[in-house]
Amino acid sequence: QVQLVESGGGLVQAGGSLRLSCAASGRTFSSYVMGWFRQAPGKEREFVAGIGRIDSRTYYADSAKGRFTISIDNAKNTLYLQMNSLEPEDTAMYYCVGGVIMSPSRAAYNYWGQGTQVTVSS
Repeated sequence: QVQLVESGGGLVQAGGSLRLSCAASGRTFSSYVMGWFRQAPGKEREFVAGIGRIDSRTYYADSAKGRFTISIDNAKNTLYLQMNSLEPEDTAMYYCVGGVIMSPSRAAYNYWGQGTQVTVSS
């Protein structure tokens, strides 16, 4: 099992920045890919960004390109999501995920954190 714990969410004004963190523990070697999903009220949970733990290849949803940066510190088993130029539409619960295959599909990820709330005010 892999345990994922997110932190760093909060309330920020439009145009501001936040950095989310996700601390991984347990059988982390079984998770080759890590990433972030988000879910806004009344909407489907959607892929935001992913990164390969070995090759550090990244993959972003169109909504995140140019504004968000995903990174990983394997020595600390910690995943990050730097979010800049935040918009009210970014308001959502953000979930850290771990899986074997890079994919925008929820079904590809076996491990999920509890989420951290991001609220962007206009």
